[in-house]
Amino acid sequence: MFMFEKALTGSRGYRLWILGLLLLITAGLACYLLQLRYGLAITGMSRDVSWGLYIAQFTFLVGVAASAVMVVLPYYLHHFQEFARITILGEFLAVASVTMCMLFIFVDMGQPARVFNVLLYPTPHSLMFWDMISLGGYLVLNAVIALVTLRTEREGVPPPGWIRPIILLSMPWAVSIHTVTAFLYCGLPGRPLWLTAILAPRFLASAFAAGPALLILLCMLVGRLTKSPPGRGALRKLGLIVTYAMVINVFFVLMELFTAFYSAIPEDEQPLRYLFTGLQGHRPLVPWMWISMALAAASLVLLIVPRWRQDDKLLAMACGMVFFSLWIDKGIGLIVAAFVPSPLGAVTAYAPSLPEVLISLGIWAIGAFILTLLYKIALSVRGDSLFAPDVALVEVAK
Repeated sequence: MFMFEKALTGSRGYRLWILGLLLLITAGLACYLLQLRYGLAITGMSRDVSWGLYIAQFTFLVGVAASAVMVVLPYYLHHFQEFARITILGEFLAVASVTMCMLFIFVDMGQPARVFNVLLYPTPHSLMFWDMISLGGYLVLNAVIALVTLRTEREGVPPPGWIRPIILLSMPWAVSIHTVTAFLYCGLPGRPLWLTAILAPRFLASAFAAGPALLILLCMLVGRLTKSPPGRGALRKLGLIVTYAMVINVFFVLMELFTAFYSAIPEDEQPLRYLFTGLQGHRPLVPWMWISMALAAASLVLLIVPRWRQDDKLLAMACGMVFFSLWIDKGIGLIVAAFVPSPLGAVTAYAPSLPEVLISLGIWAIGAFILTLLYKIALSVRGDSLFAPDVALVEVAK
């Protein structure tokens, strides 16, 4: 309770930030109550495009959540001590991201009772059931690890021995949440864009690029606000991880494009044509996808050259490009384009409605609110030495 009290105090700028987030959350809640009354008809979704902005954001955020393993694994398994300063920040990012994932599923199902049916009538052969298990389990694992870590830091005692198996379990569990999510899509034979064996590897590659990229930006922001830099070694190593993952992700995308267009199978070509050139006069996603491709190419130029990657300003710019490029790719294009054309060959336009956008912004605001409070607690517990190496954490790694 002592730690949570620290999140309630702060500067005027901190209070204004919290107030802004609460206003966004309130607007999202009001629109969700409207959706409860009138149903999903107030969104831009339809019979032909049954998944839209909600599921697209869920898909992207699952990757951000899974990326926490990229700091946990080097630190706890390979004893990379420079990550001791940022591991807790990665765990908190995973907690906020998984929470947003579950909220996006909740609002997409329309009625809350449908969510409870998954719990009341579990169906082991349903991928949705396993997705719920993987997300819920990953949230609990990261919450336990983060809580134990903060408590041991505040009390100045070594962490209990039982936490190490939980840490080890969280690593394969992080991979499972994105793998199961990919199986949700590639298990649907009527959607050629998703019907590919490399969808899960592509999801993981994009996750290990977007998540660490966001973590780098957050570490830089926290370091500037606290006047305590996170350490160049940790950020450079994370930047190298982002580089490798982004190269692999772009390679996978090029493989998908080559396979679809070289084989000249219409069912495989049409969703990609809808994304990059338009289909039957419909071009709503074309500008977005070319922006995504441009950002991906520009970020790779900055990341691959070591001298540029090691410059903090250029690294921050590259990470921002990576994050927004992958958000467009997975947070907009990948989900919507799979429904175009329909099995009857119709192209149904989709654009999120204003209530749909406000609900989505409200959920993002909830995630930012949770992350702000968790980071504030960590800052208050550690003080100015937020990123200082922690002896207790080192003992867990050993």
